[in-house]
Amino acid sequence: MSVIKLVKPVKEINAEVKLVSSKSESNRALIINAVGGNKCDLANLSEARDTQTMLRLLASSDEVLDVIDAGTTMRFLTAFQSLKGNSKILTGTPRMCERPIGILVDALRSLGADISYQKVTGYPPLKIAPFKYSGNNRLSIKGDVSSQYISAILMSAPLLPDGIYLQLEGKISSKPYIEMTLDLMRHFGVNPVWIDEQTIHVPKQDYKSGQYTIESDWSGASYWFSIVSLSQNAEIELLGLKENSLQGDSAIVKIMSDLGVKSEFTSRGVKLSKTNVVKSKLVDFSDCPDLAQTVAVCAAAHGIELTLTGLDSLRIKETDRIMAIQNELQRFGADMIEEKADFFKIVRKDNFAINSNVVVKTYDDHRMAMAFAPLALLGDLMISEPDVVKKSYPGFWNDLKSVGFEIFNS
Repeated sequence: MSVIKLVKPVKEINAEVKLVSSKSESNRALIINAVGGNKCDLANLSEARDTQTMLRLLASSDEVLDVIDAGTTMRFLTAFQSLKGNSKILTGTPRMCERPIGILVDALRSLGADISYQKVTGYPPLKIAPFKYSGNNRLSIKGDVSSQYISAILMSAPLLPDGIYLQLEGKISSKPYIEMTLDLMRHFGVNPVWIDEQTIHVPKQDYKSGQYTIESDWSGASYWFSIVSLSQNAEIELLGLKENSLQGDSAIVKIMSDLGVKSEFTSRGVKLSKTNVVKSKLVDFSDCPDLAQTVAVCAAAHGIELTLTGLDSLRIKETDRIMAIQNELQRFGADMIEEKADFFKIVRKDNFAINSNVVVKTYDDHRMAMAFAPLALLGDLMISEPDVVKKSYPGFWNDLKSVGFEIFNS
C-alpha cells in the first residue's frame, strides 16, 4: 500500500492556483462532438483520467472498450454506442461492474437498442449490437437516481429519427448537471426545451461545428475552499472559474460562506479569504453530491453541527461514500450519523484530533483523498493510495506543494 504524509505550510498561504479543467464539461463536450461527427474545436480539455479515457475510447476501433473506473464514460458511451448503431462490449474495473446501469439500459432498449448483460443483470459488462429503431420517441426515466443516465440519453438523442420526449419521473436530482448538458447542446446547435417541469423535448436536429473552451473545475475548487476554511489565515485566487458557471458544484461558494470562506470573483477567477464560521448548518446536496465529502470533513474539523440531505446517489459512486466518510471520520473523533432516511448529521466528539499514526483510507475514491487532505492543516496527516486523484485532478499533490505543503512518501 502506498502512503504519503502531508505536513502543513510553515507560512501563511497567499497564492494563486490554476485549477484542472472540468471533466464534467469535457466529457459532455466530447460526446456531443462525437455525435455531431467530430467537427468541433474543443480547448482546455481536462487532463483527468476519466476524460483521457473518454478521448481514447471514442477514437478506438476495438470491439471491447474498457472504461476502467469512469462511471460517466460508461454511461455516456452506453447511450452513444447504442444509438449510433455500433457493435461494442463495454467493461471496466471490478467496482465499475458493481455500479448499476439497468435503468439506462431499459430506457435505451425501449428506443430500439440491442444491449445484453455479459455477467450480472443490471450491471456491466454490456454487449451492444446494431440499433433498430422501435418508432418510440417518448420515454420515461427516474429523475432521482443519476443525472448521468439522463444526460447520456439527451446528448445522443439527435441520432434518433424523430428526436425524443424525455419525461423525468419524481424528484430530479443533480438538476444543474442536466442543465449543463442542455446548455452545451444548445451551444452546438441542438435546441432542447423543457415542455413542462418534468419533460424535455430534443427535436431531430444536427449538431453544428463550433468552438468551446472548458471551464476550470468547481469540484476541484472545493478542496481549496476547505483549505482556506481550516487555515489560520489564507488568501487563494483560483483561476479559470466563472461566476455564472454551468457546473452545479459552484454551489460551494454559498455553502462555504458559512464555513469560514469569503469569495470574491475577479477577472481571472475567484479569490478566497477568511470569514466567520457558523455553529450549525443544513445543506441539501441533491444538486451537488460530489461536494458532500469535502463539506462533511471540513464541518467535522470545525465542530459545526452539520445536517446533510440529498445523498441518495452516494452509495453507488466510486465506493459507498457514506460508509467511507463514516469510517474515516470516526478515526479522528467524529461521525456522520443517519438520523432518518437520507438525513445525516455530523457529530464531533471532544477528543477530535489528527493522529499521525492514523492512515486515511481512500477506498479507490479520488474524492476521499482530496476531501481529507485539508486536515493536514491541523496536524501531520497520512493518506493511503494517493494516486487515486488522477481520476479527476492529477496535479492535486503538486498544487498543494506549490502553496507550501510538504509531502513525504511513507
